[in-house]
Amino acid sequence: MIIEPLGGSYDRKAFSCGVLALDQYLHELANQDVKRRVRNCFVAADRDVDLIAGYYTLAASSVPITSLPEDLTRRLPRYPVLPAILIGRLAVDTRYQGQRVGSILIVDALRRCAQAAPASFALIVDAKDDKAAAFYCKYGFRPFQDRRLSLFLSVATALKLFG
Repeated sequence: MIIEPLGGSYDRKAFSCGVLALDQYLHELANQDVKRRVRNCFVAADRDVDLIAGYYTLAASSVPITSLPEDLTRRLPRYPVLPAILIGRLAVDTRYQGQRVGSILIVDALRRCAQAAPASFALIVDAKDDKAAAFYCKYGFRPFQDRRLSLFLSVATALKLFG
């Protein structure tokens, strides 16, 4: 398995995660978003069978400091917003679910966030439902104060957790 930017060599139409909107995004929109520099898309590819096992997208974002828990904001500068990176979508093909591909994608996204040239305070995600939110919480993501399905993980915390 290799994780790389989305390229033209994989059969995106063969990808199916069981969520129509996530499947359609990869099939029809991901390339356009990458070309327009709206977001980057990274794929976990199974080179042995030339399939996309999973994918995620990253885009620049920001976090209003008022939406963060007070225990965290006490240690932060008082800027009104902090830079962040958004995981816009994350999905794993049904053939690879239960094989920790989602975990591998999260760790890769955190690594890319930590290595990005522009500083970023946090990686954020808008979970589609409670099950997805629970998945992210396993990796240390915390809900924003005002939106329970919107979660964040500070890059500093991620570096401590994942080295």
